[in-house]
Amino acid sequence: MPLAHWAVYEASEKLMDLEEAIQLWRFRHVRAVERIIGHLPGTGGTSGVTYLTTTLDRRFFPEIRSVRMRLYGNRAAAHD
Repeated sequence: MPLAHWAVYEASEKLMDLEEAIQLWRFRHVRAVERIIGHLPGTGGTSGVTYLTTTLDRRFFPEIRSVRMRLYGNRAAAHD
C-alpha cells in the first residue's frame, strides 16, 4: 500500500472491522432469538428467526470489499 493512501487504507480497515463486529452481533442475536422464541413470529410482524437469518449475509460496506478485490485480488480475500 503506497504511503500516500495510508489514511484511506486504515479507514477502510476500520470500516471492515466494524462490519465484522456487526455480523458477529447479528449471528449471536439470531441464536439468542432462536433459543428464546424458537420459530414464533418476531417483533414488528417479522417471521422471527427466519427473517433474521436472511440478514446474516448483508454487508454494510460492499463497495470497500469490491475495491479491495480490484486492488489486491485474492490477497484481500485472505484477510477477510
